[in-house]
Amino acid sequence: MYTEDSIKSGQILLIDKPLTWSSFQAVNKIKWAIKKKFGLKKIKVGHAGTLDPLATGLLIICTGKFTKKIPELQGQIKEYTGTITLGASRPSYDMETEIDAVFPTEHISEEKIQNATKTFLGEIDQYPPVFSALKKDGKRLYEFAREGVEVEIKSRKITIETFEITAINMPEVEFRVVCSKGTYIRSLAHDFGKALQSGAYLSALRRTKIGDFNVSNAITPDAFAEELE
Repeated sequence: MYTEDSIKSGQILLIDKPLTWSSFQAVNKIKWAIKKKFGLKKIKVGHAGTLDPLATGLLIICTGKFTKKIPELQGQIKEYTGTITLGASRPSYDMETEIDAVFPTEHISEEKIQNATKTFLGEIDQYPPVFSALKKDGKRLYEFAREGVEVEIKSRKITIETFEITAINMPEVEFRVVCSKGTYIRSLAHDFGKALQSGAYLSALRRTKIGDFNVSNAITPDAFAEELE
């Protein structure tokens, strides 16, 4: 069980972030539960790597002195599973925005899908989505995107260790990806559509692993709060 001392000296909490929750909301829920339980005025709580509200899965939350471990944890290899929908594109590369273009998919065979994954393996240059929290000139990219302002986005080097197709039910393709820090799975979905001479967007995403930490050992923010009680 958690004690005030163990929380302050540092804990790594494995949280399964629910759909539509922001990572910030999940951290706040944990922080509020800890403060309430131990009657603390303040306690350091932070997460090691954001998950979009439309994604579920593993969020590593550190408390107390363990917040110093966050940069090290953020740098670890990550694993995701999810669904890419072919034949259309969205400005955010995921379900956050409406479909802006439709593309043919009749030419896409299972063999082409399997072969396309190979072009993304290893170290590649990836462009982050325009709808992202990255900053340019002190402003977040999604703020420019929502205002309809075009900005130049620089590519970044990332590494895709595994890109495996686990099921094909056209137009939906299920996948598993193992990748480096800084990888945008939304961008991977978008680029995957282009590689197939079509369009694509990310329609579901779950983070399953960060380093040796697995979502199978994680609990929801609500379950953590109940456990503390």
